[in-house]
Amino acid sequence: MFDILWQVIRRELLMAVRQRSDILNPLWFFLIVITLFPLGIGPEPALLSRMAPGIVWVAALLSAMLSLERLFRDDFADGSLEQLMLTPCPLPLVALGKVSAHWLLTGLPLLLLSPLVAVLLSMDWQTWQAVALTLLLGTPVLSLLGAIGVALTVGLRRGGVLLSLLVLPLFIPVLIFATSAIDAASMGLAYNGQLAILAALLAGSLTLTPMAVAAALRVSLH
Repeated sequence: MFDILWQVIRRELLMAVRQRSDILNPLWFFLIVITLFPLGIGPEPALLSRMAPGIVWVAALLSAMLSLERLFRDDFADGSLEQLMLTPCPLPLVALGKVSAHWLLTGLPLLLLSPLVAVLLSMDWQTWQAVALTLLLGTPVLSLLGAIGVALTVGLRRGGVLLSLLVLPLFIPVLIFATSAIDAASMGLAYNGQLAILAALLAGSLTLTPMAVAAALRVSLH
């Protein structure tokens, strides 16, 4: 099972290296949004640190939306998605591998960029820790939940608008608890409860989402 999962992840990473723009565009978008906010609202550290939770997570959510559509698009276009469905490999495992590769290419770089974000938004050490922890727990949930919407719209032309309508309501709990945790950290309060809820969302998504994505793919392609 782990060998199949690794092979899917490896295939997705190799394909992404050949299409670097699909990886870099969401990251550039994230950095541009984070950079423009201090220029737009002013460089005052107190104001920036107060608005930092919303800025970071809205930028992360929108950059995840930019990269979601390519999750199954290329495989659907060249017919390899149908071939994957005909192989003896469990389709939920294939879906989990593709989502894992998507997070490695989009969610993990946001986590690695978080120290730069902390400098740009005048965060202290404790607030940056909260940002890093919420990105670590929250961005995989975005990839997992977004994969359901992508699987449902993969066979539709210009399904980007419909995809946004499907997945944005699912992203709202992650946005609420992640920004709440960062806000609490910036005020010196405990945020273990918010992290526990994000961890629960991640555990539930890891358990149920691969089966939901597999079912959605079967519906879309039949």
